[in-house]
Amino acid sequence: MQSRRGFRARRTAVMVVAAVVLAACSSGGNGNGNGTGNGGGSGPMQVGSNGESNFDPAVLDTRLEAMPKAELTTTETAGLLRMREEEKLAHDVYSTLYDQWQLQVFDNISSSELTHTDAVLTLLDRYDLTDPAAGNAVGEFTNADLQSLYTSLVERGSSSLVDALEVGATIEDLDISDLRSLATDTPDLALVYANLEKGSRNHLRAFTKQLAKNGADYTPSYISQADYDAIIASDMERGSSG
Repeated sequence: MQSRRGFRARRTAVMVVAAVVLAACSSGGNGNGNGTGNGGGSGPMQVGSNGESNFDPAVLDTRLEAMPKAELTTTETAGLLRMREEEKLAHDVYSTLYDQWQLQVFDNISSSELTHTDAVLTLLDRYDLTDPAAGNAVGEFTNADLQSLYTSLVERGSSSLVDALEVGATIEDLDISDLRSLATDTPDLALVYANLEKGSRNHLRAFTKQLAKNGADYTPSYISQADYDAIIASDMERGSSG
């Protein structure tokens, strides 16, 4: 898929950034909780000073190579296909909203989301699954529900800066909920999903912070208010998830 600014160029830039952002690591949770620990460890996700959470593809590849391949269930396969496009949706919406509002948080997190969708693509390739995003440009999706969601989110986010930031929070809210519903004991999927959820928690914190700066707040639509409050009350997660 191609971003209007060039997916390949952006992927190269993100990989460079991921190599130099903070590598101080903490325990980020197992994908079923709030992941608010701050212990040590080294994982495939690097977190920047403002919460942008990027997969390091070299570290991810090394971790996956040490894990056995599994026989995926139909549910696990469907989950991978959805998350490939759901992470693409996050990138595409943020990229589009950055073009309109020129707020750095959208650019930073859209770059992170590119590494997220690529991490899911790594799993698709590992299991010889057809990539539903192959050949799709920004704003184009194979999943009809995500196509409709993209259109509605961009329309809403174009109304005002606060609406745009609420769209960002909504996407991360949705990601956390969906990833929790896809919880699995399959080691390689669990590794990627745990880090995706940690990234979404960090990005939710980042959008909430920007909303507060603009005199607004966010009410979750997918996770519970208690879960949301616990995430926002905790620090950015900078360590290993799995």
